[in-house]
Amino acid sequence: MPKKRHQDPLHLQDDNVDYRLVRKADDKLVCLSEFEGQTVLKVSDRALRLLARLCLREINFRMRPGHNEAVAAILADPKASENDRAVAETLLRNAQIASDGMLPICQDTGTAIVIGHKGRLIWTEGNDADEIAAGIRETYRRNSLRYSQIAPLEIFREKNTGDNLPAQIDLFVGGKEHGEEYRFLFMAKGGGSANKTQLFQETPAILNPKSLKDFLSEKIRALGVSACPPYHIAVVIGGTSAESVMRAVKLASARCLDGLPSEGNAEGQAFRDYNLEAELLEIANQSGFGAQFGGRHFALDVRVIRMSRHGASCPIGLGVGCSADRQAFAKIDRHGLWMERLDSSPGRLLPKDTDTPRRSRDPIPSIDLNRPMDEIRSELSKFEVGTLLHLNGTILVARDLAHARFAKLLSEGKPLPEYLTGHPIFYAGPAKTPSGKPSGSFGPTTAGRMDGYVDTLQSHGASLVMIAKGNRSPQVTEACRKHGGFYLGSIGGAAAVLAKENIVSVQCLDYPELGMEAVWMMEVRDFPAFLLTDDKGNDFYRDIPS
Repeated sequence: MPKKRHQDPLHLQDDNVDYRLVRKADDKLVCLSEFEGQTVLKVSDRALRLLARLCLREINFRMRPGHNEAVAAILADPKASENDRAVAETLLRNAQIASDGMLPICQDTGTAIVIGHKGRLIWTEGNDADEIAAGIRETYRRNSLRYSQIAPLEIFREKNTGDNLPAQIDLFVGGKEHGEEYRFLFMAKGGGSANKTQLFQETPAILNPKSLKDFLSEKIRALGVSACPPYHIAVVIGGTSAESVMRAVKLASARCLDGLPSEGNAEGQAFRDYNLEAELLEIANQSGFGAQFGGRHFALDVRVIRMSRHGASCPIGLGVGCSADRQAFAKIDRHGLWMERLDSSPGRLLPKDTDTPRRSRDPIPSIDLNRPMDEIRSELSKFEVGTLLHLNGTILVARDLAHARFAKLLSEGKPLPEYLTGHPIFYAGPAKTPSGKPSGSFGPTTAGRMDGYVDTLQSHGASLVMIAKGNRSPQVTEACRKHGGFYLGSIGGAAAVLAKENIVSVQCLDYPELGMEAVWMMEVRDFPAFLLTDDKGNDFYRDIPS
């Protein structure tokens, strides 16, 4: 019998990509040479550094045209809710502002992820990963991006690395098909969407239509809204290992496996199930969550990848790409450095008369935050959950590490800082402020990470008005009912809009050593936020119809 060839079930595909030449070849970047009778392409360290720097910068300010067009389609859908359209319009305005290259799309400028496939006729000078990392470091240091990587010094002691490294860099040796090309996928993956990546070690008994659909329906609804929908949802069924499943989830969420066939073969070829994709998309959009604040646009699309598996196992992976959908293909060949063409003019997709979202709605109520907290809460108590409000005045900003400091003060019998009881608190961590701007990109972080602190803080008069993104636990709803608190939702994935249009000033108030996780004080104007949990025990997401 003929020897069976190894078949890569997940070849990184970039067919039909619209590339643009970002640097023309010269002897300092790439050149042809002879090695053992073959022509090889010598790729310099400088070329790798430069490509990484250019790509990581570009994807933090611009997204693929197809993503923006899918968001714009929400505006034209007669079944979309008013809140769906408000979110979609805001996200497109955010994309337009970010495309200028000053304010990044999202304040969480992500973990840098690079997947490379090196053709067999590529010759490099040294350690490719080192040079790619150097380019990433330059990008985050030179631009208004955020340092989010935390290095462990001891088991419970950490420190921000100060350059957003380490990155995840996975390099593979390619085959004959693209021998003189070095192909890459560059991604910036924010913590909110990364935290929704899940692996379920199921048994083969799940492989029947009812069990599988029921299982996936439950898991998709459980995603919630904290990772900034509308989502690109990826489902992978099967896999030779946990690692292979999760790699496929990441690639599928970035639409990098769209060229897979629609059926498998006896050698283990992965494939897409288009019918199940359509069914799951409809299930997602019937969840009621909508594009963050109720409606039918919870997901833009779903990818379902079926892979080979061990007979005793059936792993299932689930992940999302969020509304800050940041990735691009790139390559190096004898002509120079190439990058996928991203969208430089998403504003073309907005209605021509757009000034502010929800213009068909009645005037948006304004809340004056420069009043005593009791007066602010009394005003909020007049509105139903789901109401869009405009906030004006002073807001305190603090997230995970600062909350840990607050909890430590209470555990030691010390009083909380006075600023905690006098102002609403916004869970967020800003990107760096560009020169001449009042603020860097500044959007909400996932509220659920602070749930464990709420009851204790509210019992001490703090966190009585909270602003963030995503749904909260029943414990938070009960704490708000018991202590007279409120939770307001800010649109996730629209950090550039907030920085340009709603934030008047920002200053560091406390714990500056925490970097972007310091305590900040900011002045806001017409800052949009939806009332999601009130002092009566109402919870918008709990009660949302599906």
